[in-house]
Amino acid sequence: MTATTAAIVAEDVTRTYQLDGLEVPALRGVSLTVGAGDYLAIVGTSGSGKSTLMHLLGGLDRPTGGTLLIGGRDVSTLSPNEMAELRNTTIGFVFQSFHLLSRTTAQDNVGLPLVYRGVGRRERRARAAAMLERVGLAHRMTHRPNQMSGGEQQRVAIARALVTGPSVLLADEPTGNLDSATGQSVLALLESLNADGVALVLVTHDQSVAARAQRQIVMRDGLIA
Repeated sequence: MTATTAAIVAEDVTRTYQLDGLEVPALRGVSLTVGAGDYLAIVGTSGSGKSTLMHLLGGLDRPTGGTLLIGGRDVSTLSPNEMAELRNTTIGFVFQSFHLLSRTTAQDNVGLPLVYRGVGRRERRARAAAMLERVGLAHRMTHRPNQMSGGEQQRVAIARALVTGPSVLLADEPTGNLDSATGQSVLALLESLNADGVALVLVTHDQSVAARAQRQIVMRDGLIA
């Protein structure tokens, strides 16, 4: 697979943080390719570097060294605004804690990323409604997060991640705050999206979740083990 056909390519990527004047290496030379339509799980203990790798793959941070291509673009050459635009058009994020606006309806929560794309209100709401229908929540469109279950809130978060048409969905412990039955239904939804061609990258400490992926990336001490 070439860099131009891959969604994300990391080559010998390092990430070092400065803490109290000391250099702390979080990643020590990681190479990884996320292909179009890929499904992989990143696993590892706390401090292994998996969260740092997730932030880099999602364009939330930049590597200290090495090369990182997202959507074929070298992130080291991009301005902060260009990075934000690249994230908005290429990457969808799903977090363990949902990160929904508490006083905002499901429809407007889902449409929020489109505000930053300059999409008009009518089209924004139409696209958000279509995404909520896709995740099985057409009947919850006008409800606020506190009127929904944890599983429903996670589905709203998934719809929000999808509304911009990303090529990659990054999910950080997406079932961590859900009971096992609800978690299984959320995973089934994510896998159906993957079957439709969206690359899916899960960060998880749960081996049963990781085992569902097509391949697993095990992190240890800032390296792929």
